[in-house]
Amino acid sequence: MNAVEICAVLLALAYVILAIQQRRICWIAAIISALLYVHIFWQVALYLEALLQVFYIIMALYGWSAWGRHQPSDHSYSHNKNQSQIRTWTRQQHLIACTAVISLSLILGWGMHNWTDAALPFFDAATTVCALLATWMVTQKLLENWLYWIAINAVSIGLYLARDLSLTAALFAGYVILAMVGYRTWRTQWLRQQTA
Repeated sequence: MNAVEICAVLLALAYVILAIQQRRICWIAAIISALLYVHIFWQVALYLEALLQVFYIIMALYGWSAWGRHQPSDHSYSHNKNQSQIRTWTRQQHLIACTAVISLSLILGWGMHNWTDAALPFFDAATTVCALLATWMVTQKLLENWLYWIAINAVSIGLYLARDLSLTAALFAGYVILAMVGYRTWRTQWLRQQTA
């Protein structure tokens, strides 16, 4: 645990809390946190996690743009008629997504196992691929993103403990709880949309 990891954790927490509140500034916290985590994960040989952070930066830039299209002047999405709507996926869409995640995780994990010195390559691959999907889901305001994050974060706790990143593991334990809160908060708003 060091100052860089502490800063990355605090900014990552800020991102999730602000995302739950649907505040556009969440994407700035995500960018800075991801930049710090590129360095952290590379140092502990979690190469896919490091590369995932680059994807997070790109998605944060996209999220900033996507969430800004209907952004009210106070930078809050809450209860504004112009805000983008929370959406959901069908079972078939989830089945396709999960099949793709499992297939890509196995291929990527096999490649990392055979061609690199990556630590825990299959777990690293699975959390990375699933996080790619879930991050994109956040930018699209898909309700189920929070359910995906609950699963990803739970698996990530063990991954980070195995690499002696105890503060990051604690962050992901907190993420599990925050993802539950996020799902409940967004679902309440989604239900309001259905009756509006």
